[in-house]
Amino acid sequence: MAQISRKLRSVEGGGLMFWCPGCDGAHMVRVGEGLGPRWGYNGDADAPTFTPSVLVRGFDRLTDEERERVMAGEHVNPRPIVCHSLVVGGRIQFLGDCTHALAGRTVDLPDWEAA
Repeated sequence: MAQISRKLRSVEGGGLMFWCPGCDGAHMVRVGEGLGPRWGYNGDADAPTFTPSVLVRGFDRLTDEERERVMAGEHVNPRPIVCHSLVVGGRIQFLGDCTHALAGRTVDLPDWEAA
């Protein structure tokens, strides 16, 4: 992973990563030529725009209590998460289907150092 600006990191295969303050983690899109889904990118590493929207689905991290229960052999149902956003001009607009606290809000794309 290489730093290309305070906002973006590049990864092999045309990937660009940005820090998501809603998920408290990185999200990646692939740009340019190559296999798999690709996003449009305005080329501005300080105020990026990606098209279309970025949709991330997964499961929330286990709590310490849940981890202990799993280690004891219990079944724990994972909590699904959704992060759906538009990244435009260096800002992230979190859409209403997000499951985190920033759903419906628009915030500046944070610097990696600040995150």
